[in-house]
Amino acid sequence: MIIVCGHLEVDPDRRADYLERSADVVRQGRADDGCLEFSMSADLLEPGRIVVLERWRSREAVEAFRGDGPEGEQATDIRGGDVREYDVADERPLM
Repeated sequence: MIIVCGHLEVDPDRRADYLERSADVVRQGRADDGCLEFSMSADLLEPGRIVVLERWRSREAVEAFRGDGPEGEQATDIRGGDVREYDVADERPLM
């Protein structure tokens, strides 16, 4: 399993628009057979921060979906961030 987790930084006055424009990407990710979870949300404390969380069945699945990453206006809105991939060898349910 691959977990993609971290945050993006955008101008605070552009965050709501960025998230709205990202809704189709989230829908597409969730519809992908290799996707277990895909979420982007506004940080509760920092007005320009977007939290990213994805879980994928395999590296091949996430790479096939991601392609070259954000494009166009979405890519130009990103001012920074820290998003990382984690290879998970084991898991256990908490709920």
